[in-house]
Amino acid sequence: MGKSGGRLVVDALVENGVTQIFAVPGESYLPVLDALHDVPQIRLTIARQEGGAAMMADAHAKLTGRPGICLVTRGPGAANAYAGVHVAAQDSTPMILLMGQVARGDTGREAFQEVDVKAMFGDQVKWAAEVNQTKRLPEYLARAFSVAQSGRPGPVVLALPEDILSGTADVAAAPASRAVSAHPDPGAVKRFGDLLGAAERPLVIAGGPGWDAELVDRFVAFAERWALPVCCAFRAQDRFPNTHANYAGDAGLGINPALADAIRDSDLAVALGARLGDCTTSGYTLFDVPVPKQTLVHIHPEPDELGHVFQPALPIAASVGAFLAAADALEAPSRPTWKGWTVDINAAYRDWTDQATAMPGAVNLGEVIIWLRENLADDAIITNGAGNYAAWLHRFYRHSAYRTQMAPTSGSMGYGLPAAVAAKLAAPDRTVIALAGDGCLQMTIQELGTVAQEELGIIVLVVNNSMYGTIRMHQEMHYPGRVSGTSLANPDFVALARAYGLEAERVTETGQFAPAMQRALASNRASLIEIVTDPRALSPTRSLD
Repeated sequence: MGKSGGRLVVDALVENGVTQIFAVPGESYLPVLDALHDVPQIRLTIARQEGGAAMMADAHAKLTGRPGICLVTRGPGAANAYAGVHVAAQDSTPMILLMGQVARGDTGREAFQEVDVKAMFGDQVKWAAEVNQTKRLPEYLARAFSVAQSGRPGPVVLALPEDILSGTADVAAAPASRAVSAHPDPGAVKRFGDLLGAAERPLVIAGGPGWDAELVDRFVAFAERWALPVCCAFRAQDRFPNTHANYAGDAGLGINPALADAIRDSDLAVALGARLGDCTTSGYTLFDVPVPKQTLVHIHPEPDELGHVFQPALPIAASVGAFLAAADALEAPSRPTWKGWTVDINAAYRDWTDQATAMPGAVNLGEVIIWLRENLADDAIITNGAGNYAAWLHRFYRHSAYRTQMAPTSGSMGYGLPAAVAAKLAAPDRTVIALAGDGCLQMTIQELGTVAQEELGIIVLVVNNSMYGTIRMHQEMHYPGRVSGTSLANPDFVALARAYGLEAERVTETGQFAPAMQRALASNRASLIEIVTDPRALSPTRSLD
């Protein structure tokens, strides 16, 4: 009789080393759920909404370096999951979304919850396909893992018709897929060394996919050997220790004006793994389009990304690891002429971040973040979604280890809480903090149920200013005094968290935060701290006034 399609799917997951799946159950893929019942080495975490499940899968992949797996049902399930798929696409995260589908015999009839997977996800994913034979499941799954991990990583979506999953086939699982890594041309590496040796004001922008803790250490050694200033791309601040003397800050929203000037004034800009997207380049203004005035070296694993917006003087199609391995052979000058440039940029970073800026109201978020900076363990993981509250985190926190920052470059609201769930599951011994605004948290607040069910000791910090702060800021700049659609009538977050079984308390002035945070850390239980801020405090540099 062979194996059921559901069993073949699970066999492929086992073969590829999957140990964690995030899902919302659906009748369209019951054979997969049934097969998972007999595979205890794969942990199945049930989210409350498919968007949260997909964001969990994205965060799991970021933390582990392995593709995140998400299971959802057809139609509305897949539509809900799209939010997390978009995060994975813009963050270059390897993810495989497996969605149930109507039986092949009903295709084209607008059957119950039927969707066209290719039309629905389009070019948002690296590959979208619908399996058409049970015996081809191993083939499709093998390709899915290969595509998701290779080149510029990203999401893959496979639709699994009900009759494919309930059908049987006598086939074996394909061997585990391996990521294909791009390697630099030796001539390009030599040219890079020549450009670097001739520079007077070089600067590196680090980010993108393919990093791990070992590569960060190797990169630090490279930057030290060449005395290079290093800034990190938007929401990639853990690619270089922020306490290092060569650190220049982060190129993102709310960039330090001194860093923006340094990037513009550099004569050699090296983008290592980063895409040089909208947020990292301050709306494509730090470099001229299409040809930057700086000599631009762009190193990225996906050839199509090179020259996508900015035409580099030296494009190098290579993974971060392959490039650093090749660049180790380059001979650095004994006394780089730009060493003073590096010292000055680091000093500007410290001036920008050492002290909290003043803000209206009784709670100063800068001081809250600085307390976290000075008291959390070096390996603590902080997750966040989108909103102006994150500007204080990005400016005043200092990441000293890889994968201590988990945030979407896509600017997706609601990411912080699901990401914290995945982070705590993958790293149960590390402190995990989810930072969210009141609007951001309510996008996925139902995942507090997942936190409670899985008994995860994460700490949720919700910054409550009773409005969509980012949109209100833009509204006041462009349409002053005409408030429309940005006010929020919020629930009692403390009571709601307690209803889910969490510890919870409210902070209304800065001095209350440290004791509340110490209690949360000591409890080892899931906790929520509501931080009530003045609506006038829009960002570290702007207020409504």
